[in-house]
This record gives sequence, C-alpha cells and structure tokens, in this order.
Amino acid sequence: MPFPRAELDEMVRRWVEENQRCEALGDWKPLAHFYTEDATYGWNYGPQQEFMAVGRDEIRDIALGQEMFGLEGWTYPYQEFVVDDRSGSVIGLWKQVNEKHRSDGRPYSPEGIGGSWFRYAGDFQWSWQRDFFDFGNVSALFVEMMTDNALSPGMRKRIERSVSGQPLPGWYPVGKGPVPQW
Repeated sequence: MPFPRAELDEMVRRWVEENQRCEALGDWKPLAHFYTEDATYGWNYGPQQEFMAVGRDEIRDIALGQEMFGLEGWTYPYQEFVVDDRSGSVIGLWKQVNEKHRSDGRPYSPEGIGGSWFRYAGDFQWSWQRDFFDFGNVSALFVEMMTDNALSPGMRKRIERSVSGQPLPGWYPVGKGPVPQW
C-alpha cells in the first residue's frame, strides 16, 4: 500500500525526536505508542537465539523495558534513513554509543553500524520492526568494557542474567519462537 512521502518523513521525524527524549530519560517504554496493537518487534542474537515481542504490551514491557534494562547511558543516534513510500518500509541505520569514554578519549561504541527495519502501518505507527547489528563487534565491546571496569551496575546485572541460563520472556531458540508478521 503506497503512503504519502510527507507522512513517512513526519513519522521518521517523530520517531527520532521521541527516541532522543527516551534516551535522555533512560526509559524507552514511551516508544510503545508508535506500534500497532498487534505489531511484532524482534532481532536475532547469533546462530542460537532470537528475540520476538508480539503486540504493543510485550513491545513496551519486554522489548523496550526488560531488554533495554542496563542500557541507560547509551544513545542510538540515527545516521541515515532509507524510506520506500511504495511499501512503507523504512530502514534506519544507527550507532550505539555509551556515555563513558576510553582512556584515549573515544566513546565506547561497537565498530560497524546497526539498524532497524520498520514496516509502516499508517496513523504514525509501525506494524513491525526488526533490528540488526554486528553481534561480534558488540560482544567484543562488552568484553572490552568489562576489562576496563566501564560497565554500569545495570549492565553488569544484565550480563549476569544472560549467562545464568534462565529463560526470559521473548527469547527463543532460532526457528522456535512466534512466527513474525511480515
């Protein structure tokens, strides 16, 4: 379904503005109103695990709540957007940047770039989102931050939780979770 380009551009503007506000708050849950009631939001986390939140409530509580815990002090500045007004697809390319800096003055930030692929549903809402990032570079950065004792207490808890082996809501073995809506 084609969408007016001006409407998609306004959606991107609103999305970026609200992301910046949520980063400043250290709380991404207010972004939930940008998703339809039945939206899906997921990402792959290597060959064994993937994450999928189904519906606005899970997106708010799990994807933007549970999964963003420990990421206070991080920003995700968008570098570029690619917008297809014929399909409503939007790709936003972002960096992940921590407020702390290395001894040489550079901020902690994974090499490479991450991104989000969105499907626009109209009415300034996404019907789905898939994030992608370089798992190897992100892992290497967190090892570097552990070595430098640069992790926040929330991130240390997050890492402890992830290595505990206890399953968390939204996480599935690859191919075993909810079928994403495309």
